[in-house]
Amino acid sequence: MTKRSENRIDAATPKVAERKALVMEPGGETSWLVSARQRRRLERRSVLERITSNGTISALVMIVAAVAAVICANTDAFFALHDWFMQPVTVAIGGWEFSLSFELFVNDFLMAIFFLLVGIELKYEMTVGELRRPRQAMLPMLAAVGGVVVPATIYAVLNRGGAVYGWAIPMATDIAFALGVLSLLGSSVPPAIKVFFSTLAIADDLLAIAAIALFYGHAPSLVWLAAAAVVTILLVVLNRRRHFRLAPYLALGLVLWFCLFQSGIHATLAGVILAFTIPARSDINAGSLVSWLGSKLPELDDRFDDESHILGQHDFTHAVRGVERVMHRVTPPLQRLEHYISTPVNFLILPLFAFVNAQVRLVGVDPLSLVFDPVALGTYLGMLLGKPIGIVGVTFVLVKVGLADLPKGVRWPHIVGVGILGGIGFTMSILISGLAFTEIPAELLASKTAILAASVSAALIGLAYMHVVCRGKKR
Repeated sequence: MTKRSENRIDAATPKVAERKALVMEPGGETSWLVSARQRRRLERRSVLERITSNGTISALVMIVAAVAAVICANTDAFFALHDWFMQPVTVAIGGWEFSLSFELFVNDFLMAIFFLLVGIELKYEMTVGELRRPRQAMLPMLAAVGGVVVPATIYAVLNRGGAVYGWAIPMATDIAFALGVLSLLGSSVPPAIKVFFSTLAIADDLLAIAAIALFYGHAPSLVWLAAAAVVTILLVVLNRRRHFRLAPYLALGLVLWFCLFQSGIHATLAGVILAFTIPARSDINAGSLVSWLGSKLPELDDRFDDESHILGQHDFTHAVRGVERVMHRVTPPLQRLEHYISTPVNFLILPLFAFVNAQVRLVGVDPLSLVFDPVALGTYLGMLLGKPIGIVGVTFVLVKVGLADLPKGVRWPHIVGVGILGGIGFTMSILISGLAFTEIPAELLASKTAILAASVSAALIGLAYMHVVCRGKKR
């Protein structure tokens, strides 16, 4: 601190001291705030950020939306909602016009933003997370393969000669729901289990994305696929040329989504492609940042005049703008985009998707015929039994033959609990069921009912089981 700064602090009157406040930053340092009002505003923002970053709260919001959808679907409101979902959403630019129903807007466009967030999480894990170390990631990733193959096999066997096209419905694990349920157990869950489960769920999502891309699109249009490839190349070129502004990526991402939508490939994949082309590096040399900031502080201190109004201190504000521009570029574009979209995805897009797609109308439906419907049985048993059998079975084989070891602090009862919670497959499963049974309402109803029932069953059984296992370990 310079002598001038010390004099300015020492000269502060009691009245000024009352208006100003010291707030502890995460690093333990202190910084002056302008006023107590500004401090309260920052405190409210901090509380809001803690709420929106809580996976359990976001999962509960989606559950509430799904429950509300089921209730509305079994009242007279169902017909009005159905008409509303069919209303067109139109974008017009000059003489060009593009229109799709509200339901398609949610499932194809808004869910592409969800897939963008999933792609960001995948790229993060592959860059600095568990997926960058193949040996450590091998066990949960191969366990995820078992958790995909066994449920799909159970479904296919029970639906052989029938609606076998829905084989991928029970294979997906819902990251938000599953990790939200696991977080309810708090610190009693070993950290290694959370890492193992997160890696497994991410690998599971990769497999689900591949299944959607390969098996659940329409007959592709080569012209539009070629256009999508050109847009993807442009995104890669932007990345290679180290362009760090988000706007060009997002603009090309919209064009990519439109090309994929027209091509017949499911347009949500545009989000994943976009995520993998956005730079994960910063264009600022972080190693030199601290020393650069240290060199700028005396300059800022010299230019600041506490006797003048801030509007008249042009030299000072100009220097501050230079620092602001540099600091804004420290955070990688990938991380900035995640910060921008994570809250809207978790608290708006996913609940809206749940409300639109969980419209399970059981009025006039024979419960026994629904329970014994092969689609419902294949989906329910695939999720509730196939997931734990596949995850635990592959993990057991890999450990016993010596190809992998259980993570430190993880026991076999924990792996069984992970397998049970892996049966929570709400978001991806409902999306796939809508793609598989577009023209078959009865089978779509059976699959959605089974998805909801299996996800609730897996959540309750897994939560109770893990509570006993983790409590026993604690004792």
